[in-house]
This record gives sequence, structure tokens and C-alpha cells, in this order.
Amino acid sequence: MLAIVLIAIVIALIFSYMNGMNDAANAISTVVATRALSPKKAVFWAGFWIFVSCFVFFFVAPGVAETMGKGIVHEQAIDHFVILSALLGAVVWTWFCTHFGLPISASHAIIGGLIGPVWFAYGGSYLVGSGIFKILLFIVVSPLIGMVLGFFIHCLLMRLLRRCPLPAVDKTFRRLQLFTSALFSFSFGLNDGQKTVGIIAILLATAAAQNPDNAILKVLYNVGEGQFVPFWSIIVSYGLISMGTIIGGWKVIKTLGSGLSKVTPVTGFCSEFSGSLTLITTAILGIPVSTTHTVTGAIIGTGMTRGIKSIKWLTAKHIVGAWLLTIPATIVVGGLIYLLMLACGAPAITFS
Repeated sequence: MLAIVLIAIVIALIFSYMNGMNDAANAISTVVATRALSPKKAVFWAGFWIFVSCFVFFFVAPGVAETMGKGIVHEQAIDHFVILSALLGAVVWTWFCTHFGLPISASHAIIGGLIGPVWFAYGGSYLVGSGIFKILLFIVVSPLIGMVLGFFIHCLLMRLLRRCPLPAVDKTFRRLQLFTSALFSFSFGLNDGQKTVGIIAILLATAAAQNPDNAILKVLYNVGEGQFVPFWSIIVSYGLISMGTIIGGWKVIKTLGSGLSKVTPVTGFCSEFSGSLTLITTAILGIPVSTTHTVTGAIIGTGMTRGIKSIKWLTAKHIVGAWLLTIPATIVVGGLIYLLMLACGAPAITFS
């Protein structure tokens, strides 16, 4: 059992790294597209602020991790084989989409991967309907919020800056993008970084409850009174997301940086700022939303100020298609992996 738990933790950390690789585009696509920072500087800038956000998460807004650990499936329907199946399903789908340059939601991949094994093996009664509904609702709401905020913030700035010379405006907002790209990277870490942490926490909590005398599990799940998440998992998970961002998913960056709409320093500022406001708010509320969805909506919103035809709708169609497929695909992949494990001798969960 301990070996399976350790393997699941390793795969969770690999997922965290891949999350950074795919979602690197969210944090740095616009700042690279406007040449406010070179790609090399941008990835290090983003990686630094993603890692910094882990300390704020630990002390201020741990709600997303708790939702991931307790708000999708009932705790009694979780063991190390369920989580291993969920992680494998999420990793397979995230790698596939990153390879083809599709900016998916890595968080929705792990959510679908967690639903699949429980639903396929034990039925829908062990799913937390309210938590899943909230997540599904924000698949639609978060890009709409980003779109509306991006549109109105850009309209406001266009009004305020209409008499200013364009070269001066571009120069000023390239500098301001240093702030907004840092804020977006920080908010990305605050929301996305918690997802792997929550999965590791519920894995260790379940294993420790089943094996209270295991010395290694006691060390790994050493939490304080009233705490759910071990501190080491926060540092390691956020460190790997930062590393994944620094190494980067360059095909995804190209898709969001120039594939949806022409990005200027002003529109880059607006999309990053509106995306940041959305992500920070949802992190405080404990809602695991997609940074990809949010920033894509914001880029489209700012682009729409120049007219509907300024948006590359074919690219948007491909992105939305990947969004819609993510949860169903990972439900199927994670569920089939778990059924295969049961067929190969993995013990089924017994409910009291």
C-alpha cells in the first residue's frame, strides 16, 4: 500500500509540473506577445511570482485545496488507487493537449480524473453534486467574467487615453505589464497551485487513517491542529509548477499570445488585470476555476473592442472544443484505468 501511495504522490508532482508547462501560457503569453519582456525573462518572472503565492495560500486562502480534497467525491469513496487512476488520467490528457498546443484546463483534467473512478465503480451517489455543479458553473462563468472585465477596462482606458500619442501609451503600458503579469502569475499560483496540494492531502489523510502506525505516513502527513494540508506538499508542488512554467509549453504560449487576437501593451494590461481579479476572487471563495478559461475570455473581451472580426474565431473554436472535452475525456480515461486496476487485483473500497 505504501508503495502505491508514494507512486501516486510522484505522479501528482509530475502533474503539477505539467500544469505549469501548459498553463505557462496563461501567465506570460500576453507579456511576450507585446515584447514587454523577452520569453526567457518572462518565464522566470512568472515562475517567481507563482512560487511566492504559495505562502499566501497557506495562511490566507486554502479553500481551493479543500474543495479539491473534499468537495468533488465523498471521502469514504477515496483510496490510493482511486487517486492514482485520477492522476494518470489527468496526466495523459494534459500531455496530449500540451503536445498539440491546446491551452486546456489542467485543473479540470484532475477533476474529471477524480470523478471517473468513483462514478464508474461505485455510482453517482458518492459524488458531491453541489461541488461538481459549482465547478461546472464556473466553466461558463469564469471566461465570461474575464471577457466582460477585459472589455470594459479596455473601453475605459481607450476613453481616458484617446488624446495621448500611441508611442507614449505603448511605452507606459509595457512597463505596467510588469505589474499585471506578476499579479496574474501570483493569482494563477493562488488558484491552480492548490489543486495538486489538495489531491496529495486527501491521499495522505486517507492512507494515514487506514494505517495509523505507519512511521513514513506519519512523517508525510504531519499537520497541525485544524490543518488539512502538510506544509512540505505546498513548497514542493508550487516549486514544480514554477519549474514547469520556466521550462514552458511554447506551443500553448503561441496559441494564446497571438492566435486569438492581436495583443498590444494596453490590451495585454487589460487582459492580465481582469484575469487576475477573477482568479483572486474565486481563490478566496474556494472555487477551483480554470486560469486558461479566464485569460482566454479576457483576451477575447479586449479584442472585441476593435470589433467582432478582430477575433480569430477558428482558434477560439478549437480552444473551446478542448475545454468541453477535458472533463468527459478524463472521466473516461481515469474511470477505465481504475476498472483495469480492479480487474488486476486492486482491492475495491468497502463502505460501512
